[in-house]
Amino acid sequence: MALTQRRGRRIMMSEAELDAFLAEQRTCRVATVGRDGRPHVSTLWFAWHEGSLWLYSVTRSKRWADLRRDARIAVVIDAGEEYGELRGVELSGTAVFVGEAPRIGEPHPELDAAERLFAAKNFGLDAMPYDGRHAWLRLTPETVVSWDFRKLPR
Repeated sequence: MALTQRRGRRIMMSEAELDAFLAEQRTCRVATVGRDGRPHVSTLWFAWHEGSLWLYSVTRSKRWADLRRDARIAVVIDAGEEYGELRGVELSGTAVFVGEAPRIGEPHPELDAAERLFAAKNFGLDAMPYDGRHAWLRLTPETVVSWDFRKLPR
């Protein structure tokens, strides 16, 4: 994955820091382009696996409809309360739909690892619970921007 940076290099996360941060966080904000061209931002849980962000989205959502029409997506994951604690990542690129929609559990080897990670991280389960309402999106980012203000001199 190419790490690009618009902000100072000294606060950029290394690839290892980025992987660790994304493995521990649960919630992201997803931006899509609405029918009228305006941005739409929503919140989702996610899993990070081998350089891709895996999103389990309701298939009857505005987000899903937006991405069916225009697959461009931007996602922000951040943490911290005080200024010197702020850290985060912005990922952008093109969403890819993976597996059946809605997901009912048909065998799909590409989803095995992502579903195991997502189920453990977000539900404390060994296997994914399917509700017939959600399906998978994968974002393998074309652009990654990260920041970790804890790296700033105090």
